[in-house]
Amino acid sequence: MQSNVSLKPFTTLKAGGSAEWFSAARSADGLAELAAEAQTQRKRTTILGWGSNVLPSDDGVPGLTVLNLARRIAVARTGEVMADTGCGFQELFLKTAQANLRGLEFAVGIPGTLGGALVSNAGAYRSCVSEFLTRLEVVSEGKREWVEPDWMQFSYRDSRLRRPDAPQAVVVRVAMKLPTGDPKQIYDEAREYQRQRIGKQPPSPSAGSFFKNVNDKALAQSLPSLPEVLQQKGIVPAGYLIEAAGLKGYRSGGAMLGQRHANFILNVGNAKAFEIRGLALFAKRVVRDKFGVELEEEVLYLGDWSRFTG
Repeated sequence: MQSNVSLKPFTTLKAGGSAEWFSAARSADGLAELAAEAQTQRKRTTILGWGSNVLPSDDGVPGLTVLNLARRIAVARTGEVMADTGCGFQELFLKTAQANLRGLEFAVGIPGTLGGALVSNAGAYRSCVSEFLTRLEVVSEGKREWVEPDWMQFSYRDSRLRRPDAPQAVVVRVAMKLPTGDPKQIYDEAREYQRQRIGKQPPSPSAGSFFKNVNDKALAQSLPSLPEVLQQKGIVPAGYLIEAAGLKGYRSGGAMLGQRHANFILNVGNAKAFEIRGLALFAKRVVRDKFGVELEEEVLYLGDWSRFTG
């Protein structure tokens, strides 16, 4: 257990302050024990994986921050999978693909852990991680137990653990069931997803897509330049709205909206967390004024933001 540990090295945005207390868990049992002890003591706990979808406040993260290094994966050719939540999401795909199991091809190129994917119900290309879960092992109110997937209250890019009233709970392991597939088709699909991501991912530090896409059929059908398939589904990419609002490449201090993909906020000049969140709020205001919709962050803000004024 260490005090006042900078979280910059543990986030892909390379920004933010320090953890009040910091520890690493190298096994599922270790993670469960830390979580149970902190919950029993009423100590606020923040779990970090690869830090690819979070922004810690410049004023720090109170309580205990735990780096989840529990990475065990067990795969049966019958389709059953047991995985620690600290394993890499892409690594989980590779292990399952080697057993000729399909379903996680979309995980290729997602720079995060299974735990982070669960909290945000990560997905792409019409799939999401929650559809393959059978059980989750959680620690809640100091008790370790297996629960059904509906305990997480999954929805589009969301779960109960993302919300402002989220319980102090930690997901330790999951059980999944994946269907079998043709090996060539599995890897061909994964390579195509990887190719598309490489074309969008900027080299500067970022958190990936900063905002969720907008589900609004009326808005989608009012945008003639939006691809027809998206108009029919009522999906408007956040990057489309930001670019259409004239903000592609817009810079504020050390933070910038991506030139390659407008839904990326990049750290291009040692940006402070307050600068990055300030640019996000500016983009939300401009999009709201132009299109009448409120963008919602995919990125989670961690810690003490009481001094942030936008």
